Amino acid sequence: MIARERIQKSIVEGLTRHPAVALLGPRQCGKTTLARQVAAETGARFFDLENPDDAAALENPMLALEGLRGLVVLDEVQRRPELFPVLRVLMDREGAPAKFLLLGSASPFLVRGVTESLAGRVAFIDLQGFLLDEVGAADLSRLWARGGFPRSFLAEDENSSHGWRRDFIRTFIEKDFATLGLGSTPSSLGRLWQMAAHYHGQTLNASEIGRALGESYKTVQRHLELLEGAFMIRLLRPWFENLGKRLVKSPKLYVRDSGLFHSLLGIGSYESLLGNPKIGASWEGFALEQILARLPKMDAWFWGTQGGAELDLLIQPGGKRIGFEFKVADAPRMTKSLSIARNDLGLDELLVVKPRGNGYPLEENIRVVTLVEALEFCDAIF
Repeated sequence: MIARERIQKSIVEGLTRHPAVALLGPRQCGKTTLARQVAAETGARFFDLENPDDAAALENPMLALEGLRGLVVLDEVQRRPELFPVLRVLMDREGAPAKFLLLGSASPFLVRGVTESLAGRVAFIDLQGFLLDEVGAADLSRLWARGGFPRSFLAEDENSSHGWRRDFIRTFIEKDFATLGLGSTPSSLGRLWQMAAHYHGQTLNASEIGRALGESYKTVQRHLELLEGAFMIRLLRPWFENLGKRLVKSPKLYVRDSGLFHSLLGIGSYESLLGNPKIGASWEGFALEQILARLPKMDAWFWGTQGGAELDLLIQPGGKRIGFEFKVADAPRMTKSLSIARNDLGLDELLVVKPRGNGYPLEENIRVVTLVEALEFCDAIF
């Protein structure tokens, strides 16, 4: 059992401030296991809405829930959006006799009723697969290659891990997508997801993808939004301001889990990854997700110019501007692009993040660090 103390602490803190916490993340990322641990420690009543008995028990939700005290856990809550108005009434009772932990596999903008019925009453916490601080720095290569889904990461060998991910992709397309309450599965979803893997780390060109799939620009945009809402991809927004330069204004596209990214491209092992031309894009996406998981409440962007200068990640903690560039090379060097990004954006600090080794300064306000050091830096500023 891998401890997930950071998330457990966030759940406890959220329940002290709000009558409910929504723990959201992709299917199979460990939400239910974590919630059952919390329930066992607190004596909570647990409802799994994919369990026919629990679903039947909630046919009359007010009758089933209003007499409960303490913590109540509702798993896969997006399957029953009609519960949200009832939960609002229960959360507003004087003295708050019960608190609620809601688990969902779709983001709030896709779960009808969460933001409308429960606005101001719920603390949202995103959960992805295992993170580097949870598995330990010694397992960085394994986590990068296999991704963070528990059954993939903990598989007996790389063939078993790759096989689990292939099965996950197929099951998600053929079954899970519809059971999330997101409607019928678009016939082109699998091809779109695989194409997204080829565009991983690049700016989105929905028209180009649409032409390849025989779909309209708007259809591609809508299906990408659905994949984003199910936590399968990330669309990272561009940063732009009046700098007198032509800037990139389309989002960058990432497959959020590195293991799924590798399986979508047919990369079945760490050794195969090391010789693959997509290794740089793979590292960028993996490291970016690790950084953003440490900064869950912070807005984030990328920056790029039409002339080719770019910055993989930009955040603004406390009014400062911090940039991250992700390089898989053992000894990244100073580049013109880094200098332009520092000067044009007025960066207070720019970290060039590599997998392992020793860090060193490049120029004023620019230094090379390992991913572990970058995560420690994030802890210091968050």
